[in-house]
Amino acid sequence: MKMVGLIVNPIAGMGGAVGLKGTDGRATLAKAIALGAKPVAGERAKEFLRAFGALARTIEFLTCPGEMGERVFAELGIACRVVGGRKGETGAQDTKLAAKAMEESGADIVAFCGGDGTARDVMDSIDQRLPALGVPAGVKMQSGAFAVSPGMAAEIVVKFIWGELPVREAEVADVDEEAFRDGRLSSKLYGYLTIPYEPMAIQGMKAPTPVTDEVDENKKALGKWIAENMEAGVIYVLGPGSTVKSINEALGIDFTLLGVDLVADGRLIRKDANESEVLELTSGKPFHIVVSPIGRQGFIFGRGNQQISAAVLRRSGREGVTVISTQDKLDGIEVLRVDTGDGYADTMFRGAIKVLVDYGVFRMVRVA
Repeated sequence: MKMVGLIVNPIAGMGGAVGLKGTDGRATLAKAIALGAKPVAGERAKEFLRAFGALARTIEFLTCPGEMGERVFAELGIACRVVGGRKGETGAQDTKLAAKAMEESGADIVAFCGGDGTARDVMDSIDQRLPALGVPAGVKMQSGAFAVSPGMAAEIVVKFIWGELPVREAEVADVDEEAFRDGRLSSKLYGYLTIPYEPMAIQGMKAPTPVTDEVDENKKALGKWIAENMEAGVIYVLGPGSTVKSINEALGIDFTLLGVDLVADGRLIRKDANESEVLELTSGKPFHIVVSPIGRQGFIFGRGNQQISAAVLRRSGREGVTVISTQDKLDGIEVLRVDTGDGYADTMFRGAIKVLVDYGVFRMVRVA
């Protein structure tokens, strides 16, 4: 019987919907809770485990006490063996000890449910001695060690333990969260994990935006076209990133580079809004969402813009969303992706979608 380890970071992703762009540090976690943040990693772990279906009975799962894994197994009625970690308040050291315990117990692979910080902790513990795989539950997930969704993570694990997939190195990267909250994206490569290689199911490391005159002019053209075609009385929910913020620049109004801004009738009505504010300010009013995909990864929702949640997308519908991208960025993306954790919202965008790539120019792109 193959052994699969699962480590759950209980606080991963809690800072996303409330606009904190991460949950590193106790002070940030306390602020997230005060703003009404809810745990998300446990539900993502359940999604991962459910995807095994009847095959779960053929696998020996190793996990950690309490919220670090044991609880989700108990709630799903799936057998597991607790080998590391602790109950109650946990931290990075608990993740490291758990990964080490799973290695010593003979696990064939360690799955970790969290974000980039969790990936770093697992890497620090087991390095590349044991294959690992990220189940996406964080806010940013710049690293290339994550599956594109919890369900796909389970599929990768099954194929790997059946001997159907090779392994390869995957980058472990993370951002400086304090700089990120201040609107500065400072990402650093920390090292590598060994992961099962399934290229269409692994999200890859985020690609940086090239700084060239051509790309800059492309962004300005996108911002100008959207600004000129905004409808009176409609609230525009503008996602993170320099591509979308070219709209604010075209309008001559303030913005938060890595947050979500709400604009109506040429003026800023809320800067750096969280999910609750987006829902409140758009309630009963016409609104439209504008987002840009993450370079190389292709995500339009579910990575770095959790403020535009499934609840918001259920209100807007597919027709209430415009995707914009520079041609250079889109050339490096095979498919667009959505991973909000809500089945209805995720499937809403499946198929082909129009992407604005220049002034009045659209391309049809597939959403997986």
